[in-house]
Order: sequence, then C-alpha cells, then structure tokens
Amino acid sequence: MNTLIALPAFNEKKDIGFIISQIKKYDLDILVIDDGSTDGTQEQLSKIDNINTIVHEWNLGYGHTIIDAFKYGISNGYDSIITMDCDGQHIPDEIQIFLTQIANYDIVSGSRYLIEYNKHNPKIPPDRYAINMEITRILNKITKLNLTDSFCGFKAYKIDALKKMKLTETGYGMPLQLWMQVWKLGLRIKEMPVKLIYDNTSRSFSGELDNPATRLKYYKEIIKKEMNKDTRSRVTV
Repeated sequence: MNTLIALPAFNEKKDIGFIISQIKKYDLDILVIDDGSTDGTQEQLSKIDNINTIVHEWNLGYGHTIIDAFKYGISNGYDSIITMDCDGQHIPDEIQIFLTQIANYDIVSGSRYLIEYNKHNPKIPPDRYAINMEITRILNKITKLNLTDSFCGFKAYKIDALKKMKLTETGYGMPLQLWMQVWKLGLRIKEMPVKLIYDNTSRSFSGELDNPATRLKYYKEIIKKEMNKDTRSRVTV
C-alpha cells in the first residue's frame, strides 16, 4: 500500500528535524504542511532532503492543514495517508501500528485513553481532558461509534474513504466534522492505543478558543451543523 505521512506544523522548529529523521526509517513519502510558522520552521525544513512541503503564508488553521494533506494524498495517487503531529506528542515508532491496521479499515485512529490509567495522568490539562470526554460522549450518543478519544491527530485513512467526504472546517474542530461524516457514510473504523505525552501543557489554542467554555461551544456547534444535514437523527447537544 502506497502511504503518505503528513505532518501539520506551526512553529515547530525545535522538534521537526528530529521527528522527520525518525519517520524516514519507514521509507515513506513525507509531506509537511507549514501553517504560517514564524519561528524559522520553514528554514529548518529547507535543510531536510526528500520531503514535500506545502507552505501557508499565514496561519489558516489546523483543519485547513489536514484538509490540504488529504487533497495532496488524493491528487498524487496514494492509497492511504497517516497524519501525526510533529511537536513531540506523537511517537514515530508507533507508525507501524497504523501501517499494519489500515488495510482492514477505512480509518484507524489513535486513542490516548483506551488505556485506562492514562486517564489519570497528572500532566493532562484538566480542561482539555474534560472537553474531550464531553465531546466524545456527545459523538457516541449520536453515532454509536464507541470512541474514546475524539481529538487525537494520529490517524491513518484510506484515500478511497477520504474521497467520499466533504470536509470544510478549517479550525481545531475539524475532527468532529470528520467523525460525523464517518458515521453518515458507514465507514469502518478502529481505535488503537497510542502513548499519551504532554510535554508542553502551556501550549495554547490562541485567541478566544483558549477559553474552555468558548471552545466547548464551538465544538458543539460543529456537531449540530453536521447533524442538521441529516434527517435521520435529532439529538440535543
């Protein structure tokens, strides 16, 4: 299976070189989407051979970077795509988990909370965990997908499944639009446990989304919007 590794990047100069060096041992094509970095990330990338890049002149949002990666994977004839963060929260050695599973599913999604004791890790920012659990509960109520982690960015996707989707959400809530469309399309999914790492607990969402109440409201609005496109279900969010 012809697989692309896609890395969304925003101000990742510190870690991106090491992360890419670890990924290269899998001999897979690498795409980095630099979302308007201002810290020298692009200069760092220019020193690395045999990678492909998409550069946004300014920050367009996490969802936009992932959608760009999907479009690249589709237009360049890949069979599957793996997305992973390059800030040290995802371990390149776990790529093998996704490579071995994606042949059997449409989407294989990493979960930091399939392992019960991870839920009690003191490094987890309390508001992020609480919001993840609330949004996961709402999604499961609607879709019966039995997710444990709505927001993990470490995922593998079949390109044929991505071709069926119409993803438009450019912000951090894009995964919720994706899960709602996964449900509507009846795609085959599997969650796999991945390591839970929070080395930078002070990292912000920037702007009004740093407020947990605002962030939760935004996420719920995305779910409502997707749900209202479907007459099968009307669930209070």
